[in-house]
Amino acid sequence: MQESQHNNSLSHLNSQGEVQMVDVSEKPSTLRKAVAIGQIKMSLATLETIETGNAPKGDVLGTAKLAGIMAAKQTANLIPLCHPLPLHKIEIKIIADVEMPGYQIYASVTTKAETGVEMEALTAVSVAALTLYDMAKAVEKSMEITNIRLVSKTGGKSGDYFAVEKSN
Repeated sequence: MQESQHNNSLSHLNSQGEVQMVDVSEKPSTLRKAVAIGQIKMSLATLETIETGNAPKGDVLGTAKLAGIMAAKQTANLIPLCHPLPLHKIEIKIIADVEMPGYQIYASVTTKAETGVEMEALTAVSVAALTLYDMAKAVEKSMEITNIRLVSKTGGKSGDYFAVEKSN
């Protein structure tokens, strides 16, 4: 279990310092999984409006989950140097948190490929949060998307990574 990794070589730069896509053709295809999380903070009244299904645009949480899934599948089209990957499982969880108040957003992405799915999980969380914002902005424009980060990744040459829990 690694708490942090620092790699001094930037693999997206060639020997001349130019941007390149990393060649993963020699890497073995292995089972890989990444989990990312994020939050969207809002007023308690907005949270209650979403939870009771009274948001003006309809099913806020269902739409945000679907958007997260679709975003993970489109990551290579959004992030310039990401490899297109066959995604085998994408799971999005959006959990109400009255203490915040707002929602905790979780994305878990699994593949069997030559490179990891960290960017897919992070993209899924980001777009799910943005969609939640879009679906509820008529109720509250001051919502805050925050703390999007990688929680864990397994598989691959660099080994497993598990983030250290942050204290508030």
